Amino acid sequence: MNRSTGLKTVAASAAMLALSPAFAQSSVTLYGVVDTGIGWVNNQTTLGSTSGGHSAVKMINGVWAGSRFGVKGSEDLGAGTKAIFTLESGINSATGAQQYTNAMFGRQSWVGLTNPAYGTLTFGRQYASYYQLLSPFSPTNSLTGFYGAHPGDIDGFDTIYRANNTIQYLSPKFHGFSFGGSYSLGGVPGSFNAGSTWTVALQYLEGPVGVGVGFSRINNSTSGGGAFGADSTTSNNGAQAGVSALTNGYQSAQAQQRFAVGASYRFNSAWDVSATYSNVQYIPGSGSKFTDTAIFNTGGVVLHWKPAVAWDLGAGYSYTRATKANGITNAAQYQQFNLSQYYALSVRTGFYMLEAYQHANGSTLGTAGAGQIIDATATLGDGFNSTPSSTRNQVAVGVGIVHRF
Repeated sequence: MNRSTGLKTVAASAAMLALSPAFAQSSVTLYGVVDTGIGWVNNQTTLGSTSGGHSAVKMINGVWAGSRFGVKGSEDLGAGTKAIFTLESGINSATGAQQYTNAMFGRQSWVGLTNPAYGTLTFGRQYASYYQLLSPFSPTNSLTGFYGAHPGDIDGFDTIYRANNTIQYLSPKFHGFSFGGSYSLGGVPGSFNAGSTWTVALQYLEGPVGVGVGFSRINNSTSGGGAFGADSTTSNNGAQAGVSALTNGYQSAQAQQRFAVGASYRFNSAWDVSATYSNVQYIPGSGSKFTDTAIFNTGGVVLHWKPAVAWDLGAGYSYTRATKANGITNAAQYQQFNLSQYYALSVRTGFYMLEAYQHANGSTLGTAGAGQIIDATATLGDGFNSTPSSTRNQVAVGVGIVHRF
């Protein structure tokens, strides 16, 4: 080997060594959850019907932790900045079907940058700031969303509200405080606002105390104020967010608006309590089938107890009341009670059991909107949004096994 060739070889080797730390700081992780069980409900019918209810036993999936698989990764760009991404697909572990039709990565699909000093900026389908910063106080943490979300998930504390086309910023934590905001583009020609979703939230978590506050607005994608159309930023298939027996008569709203406050306190390693309040408004437009803003106020409390390493127990109560509007003089009311038990076989695998009861009272609007005043009927959590009770009561029990990898 001559001197010139040797120098070139050394230079090439040095260049490769200089580049290798960048590759070493990149990572990609495959992860997932498989959650399957059996559930019983004493009465269910199809949404919009108040007759023909029957009990049912069925296989349930993704109740304790949504069944999924995903890939997430990061690359160190230097100076503390990293490029990050997540692609997450929801699955029905009872059938093998995708959670969302024509959306392989319908749970999450985003890319962005993060820096511990400046925060995180992400782009794509993701959880909006409203949910991310209020989730530590959500009843779904120990009661699950399927059985334990507030009736119909009226306040969006469960994970079903993922927004398409979202630009989101989440700040780093400053002395326990963090904040965030997101804007989801509607993409409607001629209107920047139509079909959009925007949220802002603030959180404090330090020691045993936690407090969060958030605001969310989902704007109708049709200029005439009709039902949420195919440009809705919160859905893959154009379905309106939050349709249940509570809100079925308000599907023609021009906008949905949510304000919520949550708080938590940890007494010790075994006991903690959380409480939430929310104000949800369905706002009519010129093409809506109702004329007065429909308002739902909900308060809830959850007591969480972890008496041993293997056991995790929860109990919760929530009360939802609608306002008198659109010809309704006896406003709808919903009281819900929940219990949960989880037993860990290992760090990744466990059994769970859930019990829930809801009682509804008062009146609400039917599918036709104003002019069709009907008795309010029960709809537990958000697992029965499309199959509520045909009566004022609903009881459900579920057992299952969950494994994480």
